[in-house]
Amino acid sequence: MKRWRWSMVGLGLAVLFVPVLVRQLVPVESRQLERVALSDTRHVEITFQNRTQNLALAGLLFVPEGDGPFPAAVVIHGSGTSRRDNGWYLTLTQHLQDSGIAVLLPDKRGSEKSEGNWRTSSFEDLATDTRAAIEYLRQQKSVPISGIGVIGMSQGGWIAPLVASQEADLAFLVSLVGSAVTPREQLLYEENYNLRQAGFLPGISNVLAYAGSANVRYLAQPELYELIVDYDPLPFWRSLSIDSLALFGADDTNVPSAESARRLVALNNPRIQVKIYEGSGHALETPVGQGKRIIRKDALEEISVFILESDIK
Repeated sequence: MKRWRWSMVGLGLAVLFVPVLVRQLVPVESRQLERVALSDTRHVEITFQNRTQNLALAGLLFVPEGDGPFPAAVVIHGSGTSRRDNGWYLTLTQHLQDSGIAVLLPDKRGSEKSEGNWRTSSFEDLATDTRAAIEYLRQQKSVPISGIGVIGMSQGGWIAPLVASQEADLAFLVSLVGSAVTPREQLLYEENYNLRQAGFLPGISNVLAYAGSANVRYLAQPELYELIVDYDPLPFWRSLSIDSLALFGADDTNVPSAESARRLVALNNPRIQVKIYEGSGHALETPVGQGKRIIRKDALEEISVFILESDIK
């Protein structure tokens, strides 16, 4: 009995701490994306108000050359603090700008020059920031805009369909490696992958991953965890009536791409296009040995062509 009791205690400690140790044991992915210098881009700094939550927000506006009118996209950031010089966002933004698409790249609340705190904000809260950015674009007289859409990147892919459900006249939606499962399910997927990389057998890794995603993440950021963990994006995807594009990397270790794609396809909505890129991970990066480490060019082209051919209202 005592031996069994101590075994259970040991398993409990492993369940609690192994996922943290795994992150230290598994090598950080070396495939870093090449940086884009913010100083090399054409942009203007802007400020706008989220009147719903009384926040002063800021960001960068990228306008194409020419007279327009231009379709415009509001970027919705991934998790964590945003940086204006993030090469992942700037590579996409530059490509869209060169393709004749205006882009508003906001500073996420609590980042750079935006007020607020993303650490205590639900997805519903963050959606109000995006809606404020959309309203800012609507009010611009100096930039001729033919239609406005959203691009949710990573975590932003959870928020994009929520925003679309609240904005009746959006022209398009793009989800770039965004998840179609709940945050709870995604955390489980991440922990399971990390544990298997550390050498745990599938059965054991499943058990430890389940407890690790529920316990370790809760202890790290309990308030944020409670706000988002059971958020389900599918009802918002189901209600979409605008042109929508969801892109995934087959080798993504953060987002369960195959399951996310399956759920979106199962909605049987002809307005939703889904594509999975082989050889790419969560950054949707160029496959190894095929050129510069940036967002792959065929994915960039897919996004720009999709926006330009969308049903602009």
